[in-house]
Amino acid sequence: MSGFDTLAIHAGQEPDPYTGSVAVPIYATSTFKQDGVGGLRGGYEYSRSANPTRTALEEALAALENGARGLAFASGLAAEDAVFRTVCRPGDHVILPGDAYGGTFRLVAKVLANWGVEYTPVPLGDLDAVREAVRPNTKILWCETPTNPLLGIADVAGLATIAHDAGVLLVVDNTFASPYLQQPIALGADVVVHSTTKYLGGHSDVIGGALIAADAALGEELAFHQNAMGAIAGPFDAWLVLRGIKTLAVRMDRHCDNAERVVEFLSDHPAVASVLYPGLSTHPGHDVAARQMRRFGGMVSFTLRGGAETALKVCGLVSVFTLGESLGGVESLIEHPGRMTHASVAGSPLEVPDDLVRLSVGIENIEDLIDDLASALA
Repeated sequence: MSGFDTLAIHAGQEPDPYTGSVAVPIYATSTFKQDGVGGLRGGYEYSRSANPTRTALEEALAALENGARGLAFASGLAAEDAVFRTVCRPGDHVILPGDAYGGTFRLVAKVLANWGVEYTPVPLGDLDAVREAVRPNTKILWCETPTNPLLGIADVAGLATIAHDAGVLLVVDNTFASPYLQQPIALGADVVVHSTTKYLGGHSDVIGGALIAADAALGEELAFHQNAMGAIAGPFDAWLVLRGIKTLAVRMDRHCDNAERVVEFLSDHPAVASVLYPGLSTHPGHDVAARQMRRFGGMVSFTLRGGAETALKVCGLVSVFTLGESLGGVESLIEHPGRMTHASVAGSPLEVPDDLVRLSVGIENIEDLIDDLASALA
């Protein structure tokens, strides 16, 4: 079996058989000539159903996550919607993390709930609470680890045991970790979800999502819904994600190096009340994260002693960090989750603290990043 770095560069990306191009071509076409009525040329007829550039990405994704089938979507939420609508019917129930990504919560609480899907937010770090939340009509146990933005850690193998004992699918959003740092299928997950906009793309220049199924039959069901619902990744977007994947390993090592230095700086700063990072030995999920992750990632959250007003000021005083939503790009970002990415959960059980700041630590010079934070915190 090839190492991760080799798979990232070669899986699904053999040189083009017609020209020898080492980069996968962008097949910017909607339609493919047929070899007679009903005779597909290479399996392609119409690019919503399949496109060679997207196929290359989907094969790469399956290889990196050790799955049976990979599928590329127009966005992370499009991928999530496909899972929910493939598996759930009106009257079914799903379990969500107690601090789920705001977009996931909005999709379930504001869209799928109107369709008759019930949901329960549960702190996934408490396996007993998860076990108690399972109902006869539960179809999906949805996991994020680390979570967004509180960086909670869930025991994927433990959740898989609970889910499978109850006949429930375990779906893991692996966006924060990336397949380089964590591979949930190897730990028992049935489906892995990614916003490929983030670390997989890595350059803040593409919107995309992905599903990787552990089982070929489930992968076929998801592929049917991908085609039927139509929220597919376009060829240029698929190509951008493929390009990003090639450098995923080296980028993630630099993200982790920089994040660890930022955490060290913040932990000693008098204006900082707490630092949330699974690499800290004091983090409640540290031991689990150390067991199931290669390293602890490039996302860091922290709270400020001065409260919400200070948190908002700090977000506005940086110059190397960019005030912006999203994460996982080469450039460092800062945001206030309560007013930005997680505004949709305000007033719900998933509401985040108003003194919380979230950092997506990029790959710039670490001294520049620390100097920037020091100036803002001053």
